[in-house]
Amino acid sequence: MDLSNLQPAAGSTHNQNKRLGRGQGSGKGGTASRGHKGAKSRSGYSKKIGFEGGQMPLQRRVPKFGFNNINRVAYQGVNLDTLQSLVEAGKVTDTISLHDFAAFGLASKNDLIKILGRGELKTKLKVTANKFTATAKSAIEAAGGEAITL
Repeated sequence: MDLSNLQPAAGSTHNQNKRLGRGQGSGKGGTASRGHKGAKSRSGYSKKIGFEGGQMPLQRRVPKFGFNNINRVAYQGVNLDTLQSLVEAGKVTDTISLHDFAAFGLASKNDLIKILGRGELKTKLKVTANKFTATAKSAIEAAGGEAITL
């Protein structure tokens, strides 16, 4: 071992690229492999999201219409006949809660549930949901059940 064969320990150096813009003798001087002129040759360049080379971006070409209310509260509707079919299938006996709606695939776990009045309920059920229509609530209570609003 002498000064003529010294080298760094294996794995200790990571960057073996040529150093850019360090004079003509380096082979990467002048434009530093960026080419001549244009946005990409300049320092501080970063392409904006949706940039299409100066062409009008798709997001601005497409016509806009309508209105989305950011305060809208969306409910996942579940009808009484669906509850009755769960009872007949033997999946539900006396109570059904928000967790059960997600388990049976009627809604996702974060959905707000609203019980709707289509069909009829023949079984006494204790139903827990975020909202009930008036007809659904009266039908549940008429069958001897209980409608619990969260």
